[in-house]
Amino acid sequence: MEIREHCLLTAKQAINNKQYPQAHQALVQAIRQTGDFEEAYFLLGIIHIEMMQISKAAALLEKAVSLGGTAKTYVYLAKCYALQGNMTEAKAAAANAPVSALDDALSLDTAGVALSRAGDHHTALNYFEKALQLAPDNPAFYYNTGVSAKFAGDFGRAKEAFETAIRLAPAYSQAHFALSDLETSPDNPRRIAALEALDARLAERQPPDIDGRLHVAHALAKEWEAKKEYGEAFTLLKRAKSEKLATLPRHDSDFSAVFDMLERIDLEPPVNTQPVTGRHTPLFVTGMPRSGTTLAERILSNHTRVASGGELQDFGVSVKEIVRTPSQVVLDAETLTKGMQADSPAMGKRYLERTAHLTGGKPYLVDKLPFNFFYIPLIRKALPQARIVCMLRHPMDTCTGNFRQLFSINSPYYSYAYDIDTIGRVYTRFYHLMQRWAKQAPDQIYLQSYEALVTDPAGEIKKLLGFCGLPWEEKCLHVEQNDKPVSTASKVQVREAINAKSVGNWRRYEAYLADLAAQFEKNGVPY
Repeated sequence: MEIREHCLLTAKQAINNKQYPQAHQALVQAIRQTGDFEEAYFLLGIIHIEMMQISKAAALLEKAVSLGGTAKTYVYLAKCYALQGNMTEAKAAAANAPVSALDDALSLDTAGVALSRAGDHHTALNYFEKALQLAPDNPAFYYNTGVSAKFAGDFGRAKEAFETAIRLAPAYSQAHFALSDLETSPDNPRRIAALEALDARLAERQPPDIDGRLHVAHALAKEWEAKKEYGEAFTLLKRAKSEKLATLPRHDSDFSAVFDMLERIDLEPPVNTQPVTGRHTPLFVTGMPRSGTTLAERILSNHTRVASGGELQDFGVSVKEIVRTPSQVVLDAETLTKGMQADSPAMGKRYLERTAHLTGGKPYLVDKLPFNFFYIPLIRKALPQARIVCMLRHPMDTCTGNFRQLFSINSPYYSYAYDIDTIGRVYTRFYHLMQRWAKQAPDQIYLQSYEALVTDPAGEIKKLLGFCGLPWEEKCLHVEQNDKPVSTASKVQVREAINAKSVGNWRRYEAYLADLAAQFEKNGVPY
C-alpha cells in the first residue's frame, strides 16, 4: 500500500474513533511525504470542524477547493461560512454542491442546514427532501426539514416533520419545543403530561441533560400559557434558564464592555457624506430582539423598491475582516474600537459588495439584524447614505418577550436572555444610548414605536417610508401578503395582518416583575 493510501486509511479510522490528534498527524505526514492533495485538506478541515476551530477549518477547506475540491468539500465549506456568519459565502459555496451532485444523506442534510442558517429555506428544503429519501428514519433530518418549512411559512409540512421526528425519537427535546412553538396542542393535558414525564427522564440522566430540559421547559411554558397558567410558565422558565446559566463560563453576558465603549461616542456628521459606491441603499432595521423589528422589515420589504436580506451578519463580518481582531467573536469592544479607526469607505464598499446579490436589482435592501444597533457609529461613517430604523417597544413587553424566547443556546450574544434582570440592564443601556444617538443624528436614525405602529399603521408607515426616502404604497399595510421567508423568532406571528394583540402581554407576568420595574424606575426608563 502506498504511503498516501496508508495515511488516509489511518486518518479515517482515527476520525471515526474521534482520535483527532492521531488523524491530524497521519494527514500531515501524507502531505509532507507525497505533496498537497485535496482529500487530505478536506479531512483536516473536518477534524477542525469537529474540534470547533471553524476559522482554521474554513482555511483548510478553501485549500482543498483550490486543489480541485469535490461537491462534498463545498458542503462543509458552506457549513464553516455559515457558522462564522459569512452567509453570502455560505450560499456561494453551497451553489457549488447542487442536490444532484450529492449522493449521501449526511452531506445533503449538512448543506441544507448551512442554507437554512443563511436564510435560504426554500433551497434548503430541496436538500432535506433528498436526504430523507436516502435516510427515511433519521429524526434529525425531519427536525431540520421542519425548521426550514416553518421559516418558509409551510406550517403544515413543519408540523408533520416535527411529529415524525418525535415518533422516531420520543426524547427529541428540540423537536418537542419546535412543535409547541408552532402550535399548542389541542389535547393539552396529555401533551403537558408527556412533556413533564420527558423532563423527569432528562433530569435523571447523569449528568442531567440541561439543554434538553431547557427546550422542554420552553415547550411546557407554551402549553401552560395556552391554558392561561402564566405563573406556571414563568416559574418553569426561570428554573430552566437558571440551570443553563450556571453551566456557562463567566463572560460579558450583558454587553457591559461594549456599552462602556459606545457610551463614550457622540455621533458627529460623517466626514465624507458622499454615498459609497454601490447600487443599493441599505435600510438597517435594528433594536432589541422581540421589539417589532420583523414587523418593520415585513412592511418595508413589501414595497416594490425594496428587497429583503433578512438578518444579515455582513456588516459585522465586514468590520471584523478589516480590523482583524484576534477574538473568536464578531462583536466585541476591541473590534468596535478598532473599527472606529479603520478605513470607513472600504468597510462600506465591502458591505455593499457582500450584499449586492440580495437586491434582485432593487434600489433598497433591508438588513434586519437587531443587534446592528451596536454598529451605528460605524454604519454612519461607512455608509452615509444608509437609513437606520430602531424599534422601541414597551420595556416590560420587550424584556418578558426576550425571557420567554428560546434563542440560540450556544450563542454568546444571547446568554443575557437567561436572566430577567440582566435583560433589564441590557434594555436600559440600549434605551438611553438610542435616545442620545437619535437626537445627534436625526438625519440617519429613526426611532419607531412598536405600539404606535400597530395602533395607527397607515399613519406610522407613511412617516417610516418618508424617512427611508420611499413613496407611499398601500401594499406596505398588508404584511400578511408578504410571502418572503422569515428567519426570526416571530416566524408564525408575522404571517398575520398588523394587529395590537401583543401590546401589554407583560401584565400576565406582572407578579414576577417587581425587581425589573424597580430597575427601570431607578434608571429613568419610562414604563
